[in-house]
Amino acid sequence: MLDPDLSHVRTMWDDDGASRHLGIELVSVDHDGRLGRARTRMAVTETMVNGHRIMHGGYIFTFADSTFALVCNAGGELTVAAGCDIDFVRSAALGDVLLAEGVERTRYGRNGITDVTVTREGDGELIAHFRGRSRALKPRPSA
Repeated sequence: MLDPDLSHVRTMWDDDGASRHLGIELVSVDHDGRLGRARTRMAVTETMVNGHRIMHGGYIFTFADSTFALVCNAGGELTVAAGCDIDFVRSAALGDVLLAEGVERTRYGRNGITDVTVTREGDGELIAHFRGRSRALKPRPSA
């Protein structure tokens, strides 16, 4: 079920207090009638760095996961994470601006697989690769 104006996913994003609190910006979200895509942007702030003075991996994961949510919900079905993995490739530092690009690779039944790459805006270096597995929930019966 495709909602061409994507208002459903924009409403979900507007209600996402966690992503808003981290300063994650929605750059774009799209659905081609079969698969979703999204791009987001986030600056690394003082509260996101760990004792090594690099970005804490949990924040990188959350950034990628927020992008994943946009991608797998772009088709109009209420979709949640069933599982995910992340590979940290390079560190990010205070002041870096990160970009995340998510691409839904496949949907099969109520399941999907989405890849999210996190890069540094300044030089395009790969910071992390996230693979999420999604599950569309069955609609609740009307009361």
